Amino acid sequence: MEEQENHHEESLKKVSGLYRNWFLDYASYVILDRAIPSIFDGFKPVQRRIMHSMRELEDGRYNKVANLVGNTMKYHPHGDASITDAMVQIGQKELLIDTQGNWGNIYTGDSAAAARYIEARLTPFALEVVFNPKTTQWAKSYDGRNNEPIDLPVKFPLLLASGVEGIGVGLSTKIMPHNFNELINASIAHLKGKKFELFPDFLTGGMLDVSNYNDGERGGKIRARARIIQKDKNTLCITELPFGKNTGDLIDSIIKANEKGKIKIKKIEDNTSDTVEINIHLNNDVSPDKTIDALYAFTDCEIPISPNACVIVGDKPEFLTVSEILRRNTDHTVALLKKELEIELNELQEKWHFASLEKIFIENEIYQEIKGKSSKEEVYEAVDKALKPFTKNLLRAVTTEDIIKLTELPFMRISRYDQDKAIENLLNLEGKIEQVKHHLNNLITYAIDYFINIQKKYGKGKERRTELRIFDTIDATKVAVANEKFYANFEEGFIGTSLKKDQYLFDCSDIDDIITFQKDGTMKVVKVEAKTFIGKNIVHVAVWKKNDKRTVYNMIYREGRDGAYYMKRFSVTGVTRNTDYKLASEKKGSEMLYFSANPNGEAEVVTVLLKPNARIRKNKMEIDFSELAIKGRDSKGNLVTKYAIKKVEMKEEGHSTLAPRKIWFDDTVRRLNADARGTLLGSFKGDDKILTINAQGEAKLVSFDLMNRFDDDYLILEKWNPEQPITAIYFDGEKQIYFIKRFLLENNTNIQNFMPSEHPKSFIEQVIVANNSTAEIIFAKDKGKEKDPETIIVDEFIAVKGIKANGNQLTKSKVKSINVTIPEPTEEINPGFDVVESTEGHISFIDEDVKDADFPDEGTIGNLFDEE
Repeated sequence: MEEQENHHEESLKKVSGLYRNWFLDYASYVILDRAIPSIFDGFKPVQRRIMHSMRELEDGRYNKVANLVGNTMKYHPHGDASITDAMVQIGQKELLIDTQGNWGNIYTGDSAAAARYIEARLTPFALEVVFNPKTTQWAKSYDGRNNEPIDLPVKFPLLLASGVEGIGVGLSTKIMPHNFNELINASIAHLKGKKFELFPDFLTGGMLDVSNYNDGERGGKIRARARIIQKDKNTLCITELPFGKNTGDLIDSIIKANEKGKIKIKKIEDNTSDTVEINIHLNNDVSPDKTIDALYAFTDCEIPISPNACVIVGDKPEFLTVSEILRRNTDHTVALLKKELEIELNELQEKWHFASLEKIFIENEIYQEIKGKSSKEEVYEAVDKALKPFTKNLLRAVTTEDIIKLTELPFMRISRYDQDKAIENLLNLEGKIEQVKHHLNNLITYAIDYFINIQKKYGKGKERRTELRIFDTIDATKVAVANEKFYANFEEGFIGTSLKKDQYLFDCSDIDDIITFQKDGTMKVVKVEAKTFIGKNIVHVAVWKKNDKRTVYNMIYREGRDGAYYMKRFSVTGVTRNTDYKLASEKKGSEMLYFSANPNGEAEVVTVLLKPNARIRKNKMEIDFSELAIKGRDSKGNLVTKYAIKKVEMKEEGHSTLAPRKIWFDDTVRRLNADARGTLLGSFKGDDKILTINAQGEAKLVSFDLMNRFDDDYLILEKWNPEQPITAIYFDGEKQIYFIKRFLLENNTNIQNFMPSEHPKSFIEQVIVANNSTAEIIFAKDKGKEKDPETIIVDEFIAVKGIKANGNQLTKSKVKSINVTIPEPTEEINPGFDVVESTEGHISFIDEDVKDADFPDEGTIGNLFDEE
């Protein structure tokens, strides 16, 4: 009884103690490994891993952000979304990442394009300042497979230049960005022992009151304002934004203040692009000066900011001032420069040592001592003995490694030895050694020169943008984005999200752009709105994506009311919204006779029928759009004919003319992608399909459309090869025997079931989609007897039969397990780059009389049917 009571008491634990320990562990993790930056390099862990990953992949060219994110996931265990967001934020600060593509807009708040569409590489500044593997301390990544830097050896006050914001458990950090040149000047002032003062500077400009900045320490406060100018007595214009706000936020707060009666405005319009321009129109009875004051008082045109300089120093958070951070960063830079010089000095001395040793070895023909020696040990001993009279002036003692290197010198190097060059090399090394020693002896001067050089190389264009002023607080709001259904009224020429009684077209976001084409060849891109008038005779409406090179439009049109007919292929990668583009012709009466939109660059074959004309022998011809070059939307195109066309008919649907597209499968979200996330399925084009096979014996072929979902679990998910037999090993529950079958799938999108047995105990053991595979059968003990394993070559064991066939019996014995060995797959020959082919186009005709006719002009087909 006493033993039970003691055991009961020992098993009791206080929940409060456990809670405290677990919470502290969690808090420490969030603070140290996620939310708060290191004082030494200014990076949070995700940012540091992004930079390290970019340096790992750096080759001077732009990399797809999707590839960079995928590589960073080796080091960061929190998914691709957080990495992408962090990389976009770094790129928008215009300091470390050289961006290409749509990286969003810090003024409007527009988000960046998907990671597969944008590219990045490190800036020259980042390459010079942030990295040096020789001075980097390394640690194992979260899975132990790779090494990652504990801190990057940043030789610049990067934390203050970039700024940072993060929320941990029980504390947060908010360090304002500061001006590049002012930080360098402050570092130089610190090295010279002079005082300095630092204040924030923002890319969005605006005005700033730093009266209570408190050197960026916790408890301080600053106020940021938009810059508002008066255009005329009835118009105000916002030209610069307060820190952390975009035009959407600003306009929204102004509208709300107007609705509450805090301010009175007539209307507001946003003309922001690469510069901020928000026009606020006032009524005649409103004072512009009072409205400006009201905007600062009741809208986000003025916002308060509370700095909080919390950083990780060593392994714990500390609250510092901006000046202290700058001093520590500068001292750390000096320490890194010293370490680099010491490493360089050691490397130069080692080079001098071996160059001297090599000179002694060759000039004194010590290599002759190698002759007649029967072992390495004898060789090394003889060389060491011969070197001793000449090594008094060397920097260090001769080691076995030195002797080994000498004995491994190529014969040609010895035979071509030039004494003058050797002496010149030694003198050059000695000069460099003296220079490095001089820098070490004058380290502060060297560090000051380093900062001056950095400023000369990278300081241009980084002048202060935010004006410092003393002035006088308000709330912030955010704009929500919702999905919408899109409709069209083709008869009256309206499109929009409110036309619910009209024809439904597709789902879209209210931040999407909509592209429209009309019968007269007019193209227009508009924003998603409740109701927009486009014009009657709308031919095509779709969601438009900027820089989309894969969607290709094929078109045949008439120039003017009675003009010639032309054909063209083009893509639309960039436009100005709400602008009419005449794709056919500016001439009145121009008309499209044929139009198609092809999301994957498909090129169909059409039949063109001409109206009867005495000058034409043949009134029918075929046009293969695949033989026509893809050009700009403004190109006139190739001449089809000068004679009247009766109609154009589709003859044959076309295949994609674009280069194959590499497709990956991301098992996490079970979606296809083209941005290198997950498993590479292969390069796809045209009618290529993806094969899926599940555990129920159902095979299905689907397209490689990125919108496809794969919600089930699959045994096989890969690119389909129509000529590749599929092997299935299955257990027949009714017969209690394993069978094997090989079959080919039909080219259709229907579910194809290859499991012959419907018995509830039947199951698929293995599915093989490869040639030259083997299967090792491990047998179960039968009546205490063991049977040796048996290996079969699958391709030789059974021939390819129909999908409904039962197959052959694998074995009559009881099976314990079946181990399949599949050979390594061969790589695809086609590289599958995601580019658009640009070949010079021409047209093939059925008419044998004209097929060899000469083209009158390059890029056109004209007068082919002119016959008297």
